[in-house]
Amino acid sequence: MLKTDTLFSIKEASEWATQYLSKTVTTANISYLIQYGRVKKNGDNGMSQVSKQELMTYYKTYNGKREVLWKNQLGDDLNWALSFDQYKEAETTKHVHRLHPYKGKFIPQLVEYFLDSHTDEFKKQVYFKKGDIVIDPFAGSGTTMVQACELGMHAIGIDVSAFNALIGNCKVTKYNLADVQTQINRITKALKEFLSNSHTIEFEEKLLQALYEFNNKYFPVPEYKYKVKRNQINEDKYGTEKEKEFLPTFNKLVKTYNIKLKQDKADTFLDKWYSQHIRDEIRFVFDEIRKIKDTDTKNIISIILSRTIRSCRATTHADLATLIEPITATYYCAKHGKVCKPLFSILKWWETYTKDTVNRLSQFDRLRTKTYQVCLTRDSRTIDIFGELEKKNPAFTGLARKQKIKGIFSSPPYVGLIDYHEQHAYAYDLFGFKRKDDLEIGPLHKGQSREAKQNYIHGITDVLNNCKKFLVADYDIFLVANDKYGIYPTIAENSGMQIVKQYKRPVLNRTEKDKGAYSEIIFHFKAK
Repeated sequence: MLKTDTLFSIKEASEWATQYLSKTVTTANISYLIQYGRVKKNGDNGMSQVSKQELMTYYKTYNGKREVLWKNQLGDDLNWALSFDQYKEAETTKHVHRLHPYKGKFIPQLVEYFLDSHTDEFKKQVYFKKGDIVIDPFAGSGTTMVQACELGMHAIGIDVSAFNALIGNCKVTKYNLADVQTQINRITKALKEFLSNSHTIEFEEKLLQALYEFNNKYFPVPEYKYKVKRNQINEDKYGTEKEKEFLPTFNKLVKTYNIKLKQDKADTFLDKWYSQHIRDEIRFVFDEIRKIKDTDTKNIISIILSRTIRSCRATTHADLATLIEPITATYYCAKHGKVCKPLFSILKWWETYTKDTVNRLSQFDRLRTKTYQVCLTRDSRTIDIFGELEKKNPAFTGLARKQKIKGIFSSPPYVGLIDYHEQHAYAYDLFGFKRKDDLEIGPLHKGQSREAKQNYIHGITDVLNNCKKFLVADYDIFLVANDKYGIYPTIAENSGMQIVKQYKRPVLNRTEKDKGAYSEIIFHFKAK
């Protein structure tokens, strides 16, 4: 039985919240609320307690009657079952789905819902079965291919971006994990020896110690964030003051350890967004990766390096996804509520991501089926799918020619939302892949003008008309889109197809800056 007092222990709070929300709330979830100032901590660390009233107020503002509110804003046809709000982030980014960051990908549960063999009040029939072939002509980071592999289906991905195709193929490759670990150990040892000749590690240790002492004094956890949330502290003014106050300490350490904050040139992404010390480490590790003989091992460790250097860009923690200007000094970080620093070595993230990657590959190994998956680097509007597949996997091609492709599950790019090559500019610089920005459909840099929308309609239509040649007669196509311009009915008409059903789903777990009501539609296309 829970106590009826207004103060709960962490454990009691998680039990109460679980009952209140009809959804599992862990003790870690409650601790998060305390740490980030959502609710106040009462008592010492050994006897931390939280107010029932504060918890209730928080959950009412965040959750409350969210479903009713969103349906009022977005319409009663909103299918809440497709929100998948019962899943934690660890489940929506399970195993290989988080091998590398990627903007604009859909969660695996959405793919699984339409590919698997279950039916419910919304999905009244099964569209795909084990052994079928599904295609994703906008493969992105390979979510459809991974879920097809889990479900015992074959999959073909197509993407115009060479780096996207590398990510997708790395997710579905069956590895010699012993060789992967051996090469990781070799490179990590070599990197540490390389760093032993540098002052970078010692510099970072001294800087971290100075920041620890400074932040403990001026940004105590969780009191500081609690006061900010309740406007007892002007965060902008206070943060700026303390940022300036710490700067002399930082500058002194830079001078003492002879740290080079910038490179001599800023011509490329790698030149502009990395300190000289990190750039040297990137070059060193990449040279070590080139020595690897096994192609699969080389590719997956290349992905680890790419993921590592993405986290080491000279930017603030809040701007990792939307770079503004390179940061070369300590700064007040609104995300963490303290003074933070840019990175001066890749070692920490390299070690973190190597362990994480091997763990995720091992997890997926236990779930994968003996089926074919491959991502082709081509333009989906013009590709000869079976012809290109023949070059990669003749056995898969024989099967595909015999039974043809059952259907499509894909999330096409949205009009004027993302520049898909630019989001991985660091990787294109590093690996030397040829960029094909001009072949992207609906990129951000082309905007959302009337002409851009017409070009988008033509592009998606061409993709569907080309893919139709390789599909079975009674195909099923599912396209995930936020069709705020109402252009998908035109796309269906121009493709000789009809929209037989629409599933409107709420998109809940978006960025911290935008928690407003938002939905997308899964269009079910079939032949006329």
